[in-house]
Parts: sequence; C-alpha cells; structure tokens
Amino acid sequence: MLWGVGLAAPRSCVADLSRNRSLSLGWCAGPEEPPPAFYGGEIVAFPLSGGGGTMAALGSDSWWKKTLYLTGGALLAAAAYLLHELLAIRKEEELDSKDAIILHQFSRPKNGVPSLSPFCLKMETYLRMADLPYQNYFDGKLSPQGKMPWIEYNHKKVSGTEFIIDFLEEKLGVNLNKHLGPHERAVSRAVTKMVEEHLYWTLAYCQWVENLHETQKMVSLFGPFSDLLKWIFCHLTKGIVKREMYGHGIGRFSEEEMYTLMEKDMRTLAGLLGDKKYIMGSTVSTVDATVFGHLAQAMWTLPGTRPERLIKGELINLAMYCERIRRKFWPEWHHDDDNTLYESEESSEASKTYSPLQDFSFYSRTETFDEEGNSISQTPDTDYTGHSLFDSDVDMDEYRDHEQCK
Repeated sequence: MLWGVGLAAPRSCVADLSRNRSLSLGWCAGPEEPPPAFYGGEIVAFPLSGGGGTMAALGSDSWWKKTLYLTGGALLAAAAYLLHELLAIRKEEELDSKDAIILHQFSRPKNGVPSLSPFCLKMETYLRMADLPYQNYFDGKLSPQGKMPWIEYNHKKVSGTEFIIDFLEEKLGVNLNKHLGPHERAVSRAVTKMVEEHLYWTLAYCQWVENLHETQKMVSLFGPFSDLLKWIFCHLTKGIVKREMYGHGIGRFSEEEMYTLMEKDMRTLAGLLGDKKYIMGSTVSTVDATVFGHLAQAMWTLPGTRPERLIKGELINLAMYCERIRRKFWPEWHHDDDNTLYESEESSEASKTYSPLQDFSFYSRTETFDEEGNSISQTPDTDYTGHSLFDSDVDMDEYRDHEQCK
C-alpha cells in the first residue's frame, strides 16, 4: 500500500506535498467552479491506488459511494432505533374512541407516582374527581399541537388541559366548579395560572436540572439500551427546560432567585388553603386537580430538595392536602408508610419504600378492571386493603392532635 501526504484546506481540496515540488491541488468541486484561494489547512495522509494520481483513491466513485452508504445506513438505523425507543415506549391495546375517553400521556415512572408530568397527573386526577371512566394510552406520542397530555373522544382530538376540561364539560355535562360563585371562580382561575405559568417552571428546574440524577432513576424506559436512552432523554429534556425557561424569562434569574419565587408561590398556596380541606373550601373543584398535580411533584418526586423540605416541614398543611387527594382519588397509589401522618425530615432513606402503581388500562372510580379484564369491586372510599379513604383520615385536626401528643 502506497501513501501520500497532503495539506487539506478548509474547502474540499487536498494539496499533494509528497511527490511534487510545486503544489498540486486536487479539487472535489465541479470543473466549472474556479479554485478558491488557498489559506492553509491540516497535514493529512491518504492511500494511493497503485501509485496513481494524488486523487485516484479519493476520486473513486465506488469508494465514496460505499462510505456514504455505510455511514448513512448506520446513522439512519441508530436514529430509527432511538426514535422507536423514545416514542413507542409501550403499546397498549387500542380502543375505538367512540363514547370513550382515551387519555394519551407519558408512561408511569418507577417510583410509584402516576406521572412525572404535573399536567398529566392533573388531567388524570381531574377525570377521577369528575368520576369519568377513561382509558390510558401510554404511547408517548404528542398531540398534533405538540402537547402532552391529550385526549380522544368520539374520534376528536383535544390537547391542553384547560381545553380538554372545557370540552368534557360541554360534551358530558360535568362541572366541578358549579358550587363556586363568580368571585370564587375568578380566584380559582388566578391560582391556576400562578401554578401553571410560574410555579411549574421552578419545579421543572428542580426536577430536570438540579435534581436530574434522581429524576433519571425514575424515568421508565425499556430495551437493551435503556440506561443510555434514559441518559439521552433526560439530558435532552434538561436542555429543553433550560431553553424554554430562558424564553419565559424566569430562567434568566439565578438559582437562588428562582427558589425564592418558588417559595413565595408555595407559601401563597399554603396561606390560601389554611385549614380548609380543599383550595376553595370543603368541596373539591377543578383548581384542586391543578394544584395537586404540581405539588405532588414536590411531595414525591424531588427527594432531599428544597421544595420537598418546605412542603413536608414548614408548609405541612400542603402535605396533608396532597395526602387527602391521593388517598381519596388514587386508592391504588399505595405507600408502605401510609399509616404515618407525614414523612419528617429525619426519616431514614431506608424507610422510603414505594409500591409500584397498578397500571390499569381502563379506570373508573366505581369499577376497575385488572390486566386480565376481570372486574374488581372497589368503592371510591376504600382501597384494596379495606382502609377508609374519607377526607377525615388525613385532616389538619388529626395533625394537631398528633402534635399535642408529642
């Protein structure tokens, strides 16, 4: 094998330095294109085919075609596999959406929490609060608007939790806010916007930037390269969150300033809730699905972070609020330490164990089906252990009695 040495310019050319005293330039451009000025490059070595011309090897059509075919094919295969693993996370049995609510959302995480997305958790909690039967579809496919979650009902696709709720109220006649007056409805919407447009970003920063290593452990991906795919997915999400936060404006502040804003929002929610069972009083409303979907992230998906310490410490009424909603509307979402009022900061890491969330493809509060399609009798106020799930089980009065006994 004979080798030549040349100087590779930034343009598509090689200057042969090995045999000719004068520079012999071989251009890869078309014959009509005049050779541009040569400003320098890097020393390279290249094989010579049978001692032929300098560009004999590089100019071979078959050599270039084979290289392009192999490289392009490998890249396309890798891209197709990654796309399949990231988007087609898991397939569920497809049902016709005629008179059935099909909820598209991300797959369940590994820590027993229904979703790492506050909007997915909000939407599914709302359906349970409204007692609307629905089918989960964990395909990871975004809506035509690029949103998640989204629903299909009678072959109509609706995305955006606010528009989904408006659509279901119009089509099915449900309304969790019918007991609210005009002033209360206005307050409810203001709280919703504060949570979704402000608190959301600070929690997302904590989840996908500062606490990414813990979040990566919770992400559920399967396959021979699941660890690599999780790393890629989480770091891609981190970049997206940081870029969108910067565009929103809140990402232009320092980390300490962002956490200051987060604490103000959480203290506002705690002050608004007070001793009430729900945000707007003794009866659940739509805003509770929103607030729960976001606070649940701080409560159960951000171990050891400032949001978790705040909600389980100083703002304990928010923790009790989350527990009330979890026990009433998520009976299968079971923790091994459900008998405790709350988890103190001194709790050991070993005691923080979780049971996997049962993954029903079809859910109704009054009747649920297991994976084999068998009916499971289950009332909205009891879980599978027979324990009562009434609101009074986790109440501020009980918390005060617990504190007095210390």
